[in-house]
Amino acid sequence: MPIYEYRCPVCGVFEAVQPMSADDLQECPECGCRIKKLVGRPAVIFNGSGFYSTDYRKTGTSDDEGKDKKDQKKD
Repeated sequence: MPIYEYRCPVCGVFEAVQPMSADDLQECPECGCRIKKLVGRPAVIFNGSGFYSTDYRKTGTSDDEGKDKKDQKKD
């Protein structure tokens, strides 16, 4: 189940674990004040191989290509 963040003007920011199909909370569970749902970054976790920059072979950089083109023009 996803974790949602809410902001209460009295209590501050808190988290709530809710199913995606559930309606947003309207009141703070602690003080009963009206709350606002916050938009945050999703937490993404990559497991397994192939997700690291060292797993990919570098074919060349743009600097190397630029040097080759300059050398060809001189010839």
